[in-house]
Amino acid sequence: MSKYTELTPENYEAVTSSGVSLVDFWAPWCGPCRMIAPVIEELALEFEGKANICKVNTDEQQDLAVKYGIRSIPTIIFMKDGEVVDQMVGASSKQAFADKINSLL
Repeated sequence: MSKYTELTPENYEAVTSSGVSLVDFWAPWCGPCRMIAPVIEELALEFEGKANICKVNTDEQQDLAVKYGIRSIPTIIFMKDGEVVDQMVGASSKQAFADKINSLL
């Protein structure tokens, strides 16, 4: 049972406008994306109520990928109160993602 939020143009701003958000831009055919998917789900459980853990399927939500200049996937952007404050490209460790979220909380 996943606790992350699938973002679309309709809910993107409402979800990311306040607090800390991790947004994973991914696609089903992307190997590294599939590799970090369980990590994203674990983070969603661990940070429930503290940070928004979100995913954007770039195949289905191309407008959002273009808006944020996503050229490679996976790209993880970190937002605070609706503003992009950092990003990581490629697969990384759960600890690296958790450390970045904690630094923004």
